[in-house]
Amino acid sequence: MRKPALDRRTFLRTAAAAGAGLPVAAAALPAEAAPRERPARPGAEQAPEHPSRKEPAGTVFRWLGTAGWRIDHGGRTVLFDPYLTRFTTGLYVDGGKAFDPATPLVTDPALVDPRIGSPELLLVSHSHWDHINDVPYIAARTGAPVVGTETTYHLLRALDVPAGQLIVVKGGEVLDFGGGLTVEVVASRHSRNDQRRYFAPGTLNALPPRRPATVGDLPEGDTLAFQVGFDGGPTAFLTGASDFAEREAAGLRPDLAMIAVPGSAATHGYVPRLMRALGNPRTVVPVHWDTFESALVNPVRPDPHMDLAAFTAQVAQASPQTRVVVPDYLTPRTFG
Repeated sequence: MRKPALDRRTFLRTAAAAGAGLPVAAAALPAEAAPRERPARPGAEQAPEHPSRKEPAGTVFRWLGTAGWRIDHGGRTVLFDPYLTRFTTGLYVDGGKAFDPATPLVTDPALVDPRIGSPELLLVSHSHWDHINDVPYIAARTGAPVVGTETTYHLLRALDVPAGQLIVVKGGEVLDFGGGLTVEVVASRHSRNDQRRYFAPGTLNALPPRRPATVGDLPEGDTLAFQVGFDGGPTAFLTGASDFAEREAAGLRPDLAMIAVPGSAATHGYVPRLMRALGNPRTVVPVHWDTFESALVNPVRPDPHMDLAAFTAQVAQASPQTRVVVPDYLTPRTFG
């Protein structure tokens, strides 16, 4: 009997038969489907469709797709969750039934190199492939230190990143990188499915038994958020997944909050509780609502199971003074 098509919430629900023991992921957007128009609400600002050739002044943010960001300030560059290769795992094919946890981890320098500048620091929220895949290559190419969890540390060590290039954090640290750049580490949480289960949970406190080679070799390894700021620029709260630890985030008061859009209702009061914890930030930028296996080409192709319109409406209700800016790929923005 033919199995029913899996939706994105089922993606976080179903166990895979592959050796790594990952859940079978699924979100149904056939390759030939036309992109859906991005929903908006009154007051939700749309980022311009075509990036300006002239670099704006101040702290410049570029959305790298999924949860990723490039932040530039005064000739300095910080990257957060830079996943640019965006290879196909089958996640968006045939209702997700084609998802393959044995998909090899690959990096395409032609897609990565032109988009990352000269980063001096890499921040990693967690160790799923759509956040960490390109980090070993970028670390090797640039020599930039990488900040992440103990699991991220062990995976990157297994992928030949030197120990001296890795900074292990747990949450609660406030790191000073000199010249006015500070990074506050926030213990956070990964999103969960409708059955309140995590996708690919697990942590490492030693090197993995073999070199990670597939998406199924990458456990979550706990999740972090970061608040990044330069002297003279806005502070930005960066999330890599759509849940959070309320008592850890309370009192941060960022100017900007890059918030992952939820794919389920498993987290009670996600948006209002987060807005309250962050002190109703001036600007919210929704992230992780795109089909992260399609090319970084505007207009953004939304994940059809992420309700961006509902998210922006919830922000408006919980924090009427907050501006919502829907980003485009790679467009330089100052969020002034």
